[in-house]
Amino acid sequence: MTVVVTDASSGLPVGLREKWSIQQVPLHILLDDLDLRDGVDEIPADIHRRPATTAAATPAELGAAYRQALADSGGEGVVAVHISSGLSGTYRAAELAAAEIGPTVRVVDSRSAAMGTGFVALAAARAAAAGADVETVARAARAVVPRVHSFIVVHRLDNLRRSGRIGGAKAWLGTALALKPLLRVDAGKLVLAQRVRTVSNAMAAMIDRVCDVVGDGRAALAVHHVANPGDAHDVVSTLAQRLPRCEPAMVAPMGPVLALHVGAKAIAVCVELDGDGRQLRE
Repeated sequence: MTVVVTDASSGLPVGLREKWSIQQVPLHILLDDLDLRDGVDEIPADIHRRPATTAAATPAELGAAYRQALADSGGEGVVAVHISSGLSGTYRAAELAAAEIGPTVRVVDSRSAAMGTGFVALAAARAAAAGADVETVARAARAVVPRVHSFIVVHRLDNLRRSGRIGGAKAWLGTALALKPLLRVDAGKLVLAQRVRTVSNAMAAMIDRVCDVVGDGRAALAVHHVANPGDAHDVVSTLAQRLPRCEPAMVAPMGPVLALHVGAKAIAVCVELDGDGRQLRE
């Protein structure tokens, strides 16, 4: 059976990874003289408040993971779904690693992050579990990419200033002292969707955006947070009321790598629009 590999930024809960036999490659957090691997090493819970930086998985690490996954597949193939190439160097490293192994390893750019990437990996894993060959599994993953939408409310701008991951941000980051920006992932990059002056208004705007995207249809929903479970559960509750055709959103911490870029109390919602009438989460 084709094996699906993703990276630690995907936001996939352990239970879902185990259920669908999805393998995970760590990303790196550099803190003082330490190189901490997300998903492997113990990482301080307040890492988003520390002067740490992040680093992509290396071609050597990815190559080793792909070779192991290929062996686990019995030679059938590997589909690797990674964080957007517009947000991390991991995708480029994955392409280099896959090129050394050959066409039995296919790499998919999720053009997203957190469960935006996780939803794409899940689609691949479902196809693999159904017995699809490596090309069909990769095609199933790529078909989900345009159906994924992600939004995030950031409480503080310090982490954004340090991260450099926000497209076109220089014009407003330096002056918006009280700004609580609503961001979205667009074409694989994190961009400003709306400038809002209060957290409550920003959260309301994000929920409105999610509801506009879903419309009268169905979707899988995931809510991420950085040390802010209370607001995350409030968002889940509101979405459940406004989107009754959708299953309740799963809730998960943002993960340390992404938390370093968006900062304390950030809240994100990832959406996978339903493509064929089925419920998507499980």
